[in-house]
Amino acid sequence: MTDQSRTQAVLVSGGSRGIGRAVALAFACARARTVIVNYVRNDVEAEKTRALVESCGAECVLARANLQYPDQIEGLFETVRQRVGTLDVFVHCAALGSFKPTLDVKPNQWDLTMNVGARSFLLCAQHCASLMEKGSIIALSSLGSVRVTPNYGALGVTKSALESLVRYLAVELAPLGIRVNAVSGGFVETDSIRNFPQFETLSREIAERTPAGRIAQPADLANVVMFLADPSSGWIYGQTLIADGGISLR
Repeated sequence: MTDQSRTQAVLVSGGSRGIGRAVALAFACARARTVIVNYVRNDVEAEKTRALVESCGAECVLARANLQYPDQIEGLFETVRQRVGTLDVFVHCAALGSFKPTLDVKPNQWDLTMNVGARSFLLCAQHCASLMEKGSIIALSSLGSVRVTPNYGALGVTKSALESLVRYLAVELAPLGIRVNAVSGGFVETDSIRNFPQFETLSREIAERTPAGRIAQPADLANVVMFLADPSSGWIYGQTLIADGGISLR
């Protein structure tokens, strides 16, 4: 791919591990000149991601910011403005929550999960509006947004809010040439999901129930994100694309 065909800048929130890292690498190896990787605290994993992104030939900017705080979101986008000026793609992978039943969720846990997953997406999109021309915003959701998943507590509700925001933002940002969509994955094998109660048993059961015969890997979701960011998907606005190996069909 020539430099002329590369997207100028991509921002990935929660980009140092799991799905976020897979997304950052997918853009770096395909079309990005600069990938801004947002993360919260794990400098070691962030540096690993930087090395992987740079091995694909893209510049990597590490931007440490806790998205539960609006002032740190402001600081994140100030970094974007200073380093790249404009933004072509924003992918929202940041999420935080504990795996427990909804009845056990404490008020502070609810606020934290909603603020990191949904409110930060709104604030980031508002900043993107002034930085993008014909850009793309993509949020990572999950089947817990529309189906009751045991021990998914506030996370599932947060993903519902996220998908609703995608629809509203898609309509409001379309006149600016910005498309907004979401990708909803099933059970994805990441470090964080290993904290799920009875992970090993659950992963085997889900693989058996999934028509594709396995659970998802982060790269499976990253590939769908790449599709939604590509001009070939230019007629898709405000949609949540389910990529789950077919498990939601059963």
